[in-house]
Amino acid sequence: MPLALFALTIAAYAIGTTEFVIVGLLPTVANDLGITLPLAGLIVSIYALGVTFGAPILTALTGRIERKPLLLGLMALFIAGNTMAALSPSYEMLLVARVLSAFAHGVFFSVGATIAADLVPENRRASAIALMFMGLTVAIVTGVPLGTFIGQTFGWRATFFAVAGLGVIALAAIAALLPSTLSKAAPASILDQVRVLGSGRLLLVFAMTALGYGGTFVTFTFLAPMLEDVTGFAASSVSLVLVLYGLAIAAGNIIGGRLADRNPVKALSWLFALQAAVLVIFTFTAASPVPALVTLAALGFLSFANVPGLQLYVVQLAKQHRPGAVDVASALNIAAFNLGIAAGAWIGGLVVASPLGLQATPWVGAILVAGALVLTLISGMLDRKPEPAAAAACTTA
Repeated sequence: MPLALFALTIAAYAIGTTEFVIVGLLPTVANDLGITLPLAGLIVSIYALGVTFGAPILTALTGRIERKPLLLGLMALFIAGNTMAALSPSYEMLLVARVLSAFAHGVFFSVGATIAADLVPENRRASAIALMFMGLTVAIVTGVPLGTFIGQTFGWRATFFAVAGLGVIALAAIAALLPSTLSKAAPASILDQVRVLGSGRLLLVFAMTALGYGGTFVTFTFLAPMLEDVTGFAASSVSLVLVLYGLAIAAGNIIGGRLADRNPVKALSWLFALQAAVLVIFTFTAASPVPALVTLAALGFLSFANVPGLQLYVVQLAKQHRPGAVDVASALNIAAFNLGIAAGAWIGGLVVASPLGLQATPWVGAILVAGALVLTLISGMLDRKPEPAAAAACTTA
């Protein structure tokens, strides 16, 4: 893999840390700001919505900017957003700061995914995308547990200062390792985005992404309070459990990329089926420490294994159905990932606030993942049909 890919991985690590570290800090933030747990969960949803709407719109608006200066500017915005979060005097200001960081996140991954794919031969593209997204998984292995520990020891504001420091390192890595002559697609307009959204085949994949990836976040958003209140772990042990979860995610990301290189639809079908099953099982194992840890490891493996396949699949279909807007399609899929996170966190908050409680979040998430499985099977059937028949069938679906 080219050295430039590791610059993208380092930046993805910083962004992944700020996105997911809040999960381990929700009880701490809620207590400090005097808000309820479901309201604290909206911090996750607001960030994800910032990515959802920021990714496609800002990707279109920045289409004429050269890739390297764009990425450097995005990391500067990321640093500013996390510094603002650390200094936020109120819940409302924290939400604004999170949205700023989310804007940097959305454009970075939509542009970065296409750069990663273009840096390698065609048969290695899913693996290249997986390597970039490995920054997210390594962030969950190390950044999120360490950030949780820092937040529990020195306060959650210290965590965001530390994340801003990671952003400085990422900015330096991009400046040093990424070549200045990066190819870029012709700038896409808002109209191009509308045209992408007019493709039934791409809408189907965006829905697969939102349901399949977002289903896990019904549970993952409230994993820290669940481990404490349902499983019975001490608060100080949560960061160690997150290390186990993150290691499983890293393994799943690598293997998922290799499976997707062969046949993304077949790989996604199996992964979604297993993911839904494990979420249902976690409903029953969450109350016992050892079974809960085993189930969480399996869930971690499956929850990110679908990421490379989903991103590769949408790029493949965009080249067939909207060849002039591949970057936009990639951006919209990043938006779909985060729309799933926002919806999952919001639904999880509703479940937690309802009589069902924390322990019901896994099986509710399984319903969303099962929906992704159904859509994946439909999309696979459409791939095997002649184009006019596939378009008609997709409209019906």
